[in-house]
Amino acid sequence: MKDNRYSLRALALLLGYPDAALRAQLPALMDVLDQEGSVPAARRAELRSLAGDLCRRDPLEVEAQYVETFDRGRATSLHLFEHVHGDSRDRGPAMVDLAQTYDKAGLHLAPEELPDHLCVVLEFASTQPPQLAQDFLGEMAHILTSIFSALLKRGSPYAAAVAAVLELAGQRVQAVPFAADEPLDDSWAEPEAFDGCSTKGQARPGEAQPIHIVRKAAASQGVSV
Repeated sequence: MKDNRYSLRALALLLGYPDAALRAQLPALMDVLDQEGSVPAARRAELRSLAGDLCRRDPLEVEAQYVETFDRGRATSLHLFEHVHGDSRDRGPAMVDLAQTYDKAGLHLAPEELPDHLCVVLEFASTQPPQLAQDFLGEMAHILTSIFSALLKRGSPYAAAVAAVLELAGQRVQAVPFAADEPLDDSWAEPEAFDGCSTKGQARPGEAQPIHIVRKAAASQGVSV
């Protein structure tokens, strides 16, 4: 099996936030992929196209599109456990287990890094022997395939990077059905408290408010209703 450690690291960087420092490294990253030759030639051509696009376009536009692609919806999130556990309590223990796996291998995360982010996962895989790296990534193939499918549906050039990860994991690259994201307006909307209290004698905001008259005499005489 070919050594793929540098290809995994190159893909980890390519999938990172495309700031000026990363964009400056892109030509060197493409050369590394070519030299190691672990990623198929056709896929490397797609990755070169992605890298060229990131370098040519307006930096602010490139960065904004990255955020729109990966940070505004679960279907394309690079946080792998987001696809499995969502916001449930199960995600916490899974993160701890994965972080412990890294610790045992001598990989220590920076404070701002989360263990289930694909870039971190790829960095870890790059420290392992090729077969172990392939097996490790293969366990996440169903998640990676879902992300690839969502990116492909959006027409995102980043689909090529996730496809390359699948190929290094020894997996077939194919599109599959995936859960579509809920519209942001719906997911962020807060329900009206008590439905505007319309069932409790108070109309919703913007509507005429009813007036309830209570006899003062009844209250003063201690009459209970």
